[in-house]
Amino acid sequence: MPKSNPKLALSVSRDIPFDKLVLSQSNVRRIKAGVGIEDLADDIARRTLLQSLTVRAVVDADGNETGMFEVPSGGRRYRALELLVKRKQLPRNAPVPCIIRTEGDAEEDSLAENIQRAPLHPLDQFRAFLALREKGQSEEEIAAHQFVSVAVVKQRLKLASVSPKILDAYAEDEITLDQLMAFTVNGDHERQEQIFERLAGSYDSQPYAIRRMLTEGAVRACDKRARFINIDAYIEAGGGVMRDLFQGDDGGWLQDVGLVDLMVSERLREEAMKVQTEGWRWIDAAPDFPYGHTYGLRQLRGTPVEITAEEQATRDALQAEYDALVAEHEDLPELPDEVDERLGELETAIEALDQRPLAYDADEVTRAGAFISIAPDGSLRIERGFVRPEDELPIEREQGAVVDGDNGTDDGGDQVVIEIDVEVAPEPEEDEGLRPIPDRLMAELTAHRTLALRDAVARSPEVAFHACLHALVLRLFYRYALDSCLELDAKHVGFGQQAPGLGDTAPAQSIDARHQALADLLPAQPEALWDALGDMDGEQQKALFAHCVARTVNAMFEAYNRRPRALAHADRLARAVDLDMAAAGWTPTADTFLGRVTKARILQAVAEAKGERAAESIAHLKKPDMAARAAVLLEGSGWLPEPLRTPGRAIPTPTEREVESPTDEPIVDADALGEAQPAADDGTRSVADEAPIDENAEAEGDTPFAVAAE
Repeated sequence: MPKSNPKLALSVSRDIPFDKLVLSQSNVRRIKAGVGIEDLADDIARRTLLQSLTVRAVVDADGNETGMFEVPSGGRRYRALELLVKRKQLPRNAPVPCIIRTEGDAEEDSLAENIQRAPLHPLDQFRAFLALREKGQSEEEIAAHQFVSVAVVKQRLKLASVSPKILDAYAEDEITLDQLMAFTVNGDHERQEQIFERLAGSYDSQPYAIRRMLTEGAVRACDKRARFINIDAYIEAGGGVMRDLFQGDDGGWLQDVGLVDLMVSERLREEAMKVQTEGWRWIDAAPDFPYGHTYGLRQLRGTPVEITAEEQATRDALQAEYDALVAEHEDLPELPDEVDERLGELETAIEALDQRPLAYDADEVTRAGAFISIAPDGSLRIERGFVRPEDELPIEREQGAVVDGDNGTDDGGDQVVIEIDVEVAPEPEEDEGLRPIPDRLMAELTAHRTLALRDAVARSPEVAFHACLHALVLRLFYRYALDSCLELDAKHVGFGQQAPGLGDTAPAQSIDARHQALADLLPAQPEALWDALGDMDGEQQKALFAHCVARTVNAMFEAYNRRPRALAHADRLARAVDLDMAAAGWTPTADTFLGRVTKARILQAVAEAKGERAAESIAHLKKPDMAARAAVLLEGSGWLPEPLRTPGRAIPTPTEREVESPTDEPIVDADALGEAQPAADDGTRSVADEAPIDENAEAEGDTPFAVAAE
């Protein structure tokens, strides 16, 4: 008859005074990790000891018990209790619940206690935080009690708020923690589940693809429209904001695009009504205008309004305060934050007073108008004083003037052909009286003078430069000005194919700012231009000349007008100025290039910039996902498509590291939360012991948009 297994006897438990306990050298934990001793002591003080210590009796050389007990398992709990004794929060002889071990090996017990403890599943953490929140604890209280930052609490509550269907999939390891984080961007459970079902039949279910699908159609908080209407006002109007607590999101996404457009329109209308009171003939308001929308319009020259005595006194006071602060802190290696902030405020106030508003002629205002739009930084942009051709006063044609299209031309050699569109009268009979020189003779004489003048100008480069600059400026800064004898044709080159956002690019803003700065140097009337140019120094003339020439550059490809020689010259010009389109701010995105070419070109671009392995890693994706992922890979690489490359400039090549690691490192380590081994060596370990998801997100977690608005 087989023997039955002996009944198991558990180790004896007993309360032992703390002053009878000593640390053991048999504890296998040597490296500090997890919750600190001070935090653990605070936790024990709040809720007492939740797990007993494992101890063994200390014996003397003869094997007799000494009455003392060593602690091989639970050293951190012992140190926390010791700290409480030092703080006088716990009596030195306070009874401590202990389990007394008499058999086996102390090191083996310590190792087993740490290895066999199963870590808490991350989903259980999220739900535990949610349960505490539902019981009335604030996020700050939960963070304090669990010894984590408020940002971590917000993150875990956000994860717990994802659709139950997706949480169940995460519990069954059907999706990763990174993917679950991506689903938190949009708080709409129905939308989350739609994307989840789409991913089931998709080759690519990367977190970036989930975020893109959940935010498509929304307006980025960094978009100039969002800045223009003020996000706080948008929220007060009932708009929802989606936030990503696990990656940088530049403020999130505004969900209600219709509300954004309505608020933008209403504010533009309000601003237009304010400007209309200034007496302008027309006001044109829109979030954006095509680049070059003012070409062909005459801009009025206003005169700065004189500063008043009160404004001058205010400016003097601001400048005095500014100078005093600078002098007081000039010896410091770094300015205190409050001083730096105050200096910035003073600079802004002084600049506002220095930028004087312009006053315009009342009669001109009644024929001119203004454009109102949104600047790239979200501020209001008002462009005043533009006169449309149909609103110009009729111009009396000068006697002998040549109409457009009938200019005299030099048809080669030394032959000069000058056509005058007036009727040539026959030469009169001789008369003793003084009569005007006959038209025919006048033409002959001036033809001779023209040849002589050409020869003389050719012998004087300085005058030729001055005359050319004068003609260019007349055409580009003064409309209908006929004040030059040079037959130069300087055209405003527009853009027939308007690229989206072209006017908000850095080169466009630089050109517009330069044009306005140079215009401020010029006289209001074209008759005074010749003398004004002569009064300029050489550097000012060069800058003005270069700007005028630059405005005539046309390097655009036109399908209906092939200009191979002109485009070849554009390449030569680009080499001369060492043009770098990447440095100029152009980047390959789905909108600017990648989403509008074939998959083969997308892969070619990634291979050139990041290596073949990077291209292979996205080759299986559908085109929209491939374009989105390629944009991430190419960001900051300096890669350019062939039409934007300058001949002779080196093309950036992938580094060895990029070739070996084609994908970007994740911002948040998904394994840090769910896979890490327990940090503590005792049973008091709670969700607070888990590694935080992203401690660096605390600043964002404290924003009013931390949880997506439903």
